Amino acid sequence: MSLETDLIVDRRRLTRRLVFWRSFAVVAVVAALLVAFRVEHGPLAGAHLARLSVTGIITEDRKLTEAVDALAKDDGVKALIVSINSPGGSVAGGESLHDAIARVAAKKPVVAVMGGLAASAGYMVALPAHRIYAREATLTGSIGVLLESAEISGLLAKVGITPQVLQGLVMDMYDQFVTMVAAGRHMDPARVRELADGRAYTGRQALPLGLVDAIGDETTARAWLAKEKDVSAALPVEDVSTSGFAGRALAGTLGPLLDGLWKMLVSQSLTLDGAWALWQRPQE
Repeated sequence: MSLETDLIVDRRRLTRRLVFWRSFAVVAVVAALLVAFRVEHGPLAGAHLARLSVTGIITEDRKLTEAVDALAKDDGVKALIVSINSPGGSVAGGESLHDAIARVAAKKPVVAVMGGLAASAGYMVALPAHRIYAREATLTGSIGVLLESAEISGLLAKVGITPQVLQGLVMDMYDQFVTMVAAGRHMDPARVRELADGRAYTGRQALPLGLVDAIGDETTARAWLAKEKDVSAALPVEDVSTSGFAGRALAGTLGPLLDGLWKMLVSQSLTLDGAWALWQRPQE
């Protein structure tokens, strides 16, 4: 074996060792950061507010429902902020999340803060809150149920399903929605029906109708919690997540740092041996 070949082999061995130890160092650093992050920001961090962000189309989500239910049992959670920006979704999905939030509201203060859109099922999930805030330009309400399907009335008639049956299903779900609004807003069901024809309202219109309590945002909601519920405005806020601790850490505070460490590791490895390859041509 020539001296040049020996040098190449030794260099590759050195590269592998350096890559191994650098990888080991990165893993050790990540583990230490995860432990530190958990101590500082994890469930044992002490008193805090939880923020549940409801965005996009609402569907049934078992993990989310379980995460919300866990808030009711967590002594560290002093209040829940439900931040909504949703056009609605399935009735079952809205009902599931509504009921989970109601279980939290039975034990702790809950406020709902509407963004640009909180309609239909998006309004439904705000109903268990002790106080609902909307912006003046928020589109909310749209209390109603719509069942969309293809035109298959001929086929349905052959199996004994008539339009009246489908209408009965829709009206039953509609009645459930009206009952939720009447209970959540302490309104007479007859009054709710007058408003529940599918119309959307701006936040400014919804206020005198009793569909929301005040015009405001999360800052306004936190001020109300401090004044009326004795929940300190200085408490930190932790977002409700279904991704688990590691996922939150990797996607949040630790994400940029880990990305930087990885780039440093790769760049230094490439500097030592160029692109990884099984064969390297000797230099002339």
